[in-house]
Amino acid sequence: MLHSFSRTELLLGKEAMEKLYRSKVAIFGIGGVGSFVVEGLVRSGIGKFILVDDDSVCLTNINRQLHATRKTVGRPKVEVMKERILEINPKAEVITHQTFFLPETSDEIIDDDCDYIVDAIDTVTGKIELVLQAKKRNIPIISCLGAGNKLDPTKFEVDDIYNTSICPLAKVMRKELKKRNVDSLKVVYSKEPPIKPREEEVTTCKEGCICTNKDRTCLERRQIPGSISFVPSVAGLIIAGEVIKDLIR
Repeated sequence: MLHSFSRTELLLGKEAMEKLYRSKVAIFGIGGVGSFVVEGLVRSGIGKFILVDDDSVCLTNINRQLHATRKTVGRPKVEVMKERILEINPKAEVITHQTFFLPETSDEIIDDDCDYIVDAIDTVTGKIELVLQAKKRNIPIISCLGAGNKLDPTKFEVDDIYNTSICPLAKVMRKELKKRNVDSLKVVYSKEPPIKPREEEVTTCKEGCICTNKDRTCLERRQIPGSISFVPSVAGLIIAGEVIKDLIR
């Protein structure tokens, strides 16, 4: 009998589809990259999700984030994404945490029975801590590095963090992970040199935020990265593909 994932089953087989339906994936950061990771995973048949993000949809997210529309501006990203998951697969299980990931909150958020962790966090501190927690719990993890200030989606590669180059965030991550004796980390990164944002072209969030919630981390950033629809989305779908392939391998 035909069902929602019949076309995927033709590629992967029934046994693999059953494995994916039983799998639990935690996605940290439900933004330009993370929202497309979730989309790729739920449409591939993943049955259990943990979504973690402290932010709400902003008007400036509409240019690239899957869940961002005029109707969703101001709503928590994790809740909007949960609704979308259940519209695609009503049988999916979704746990949401509208919180900023910190060391002291890790035990409340990361279930030891997670089958995979996706790091789509913006901050280095959060990324490092998430990697350490995943390694400690022996949970597979993949991290997305810099997707902002990029224009060429064909420059993304999947590799170990210690084989990366060009990406400024990768350089920082290599240094910090080496200090902590982390010997490997699967990442998606871009070999495109970053483009310098043209801040004179538009008011920054710090100077012209229109959001009703003024307690926002973006206001503290020195420089808001430029972005476009077809770069973080590609990174997110690449990550979703890697997760699926690793789970059924």
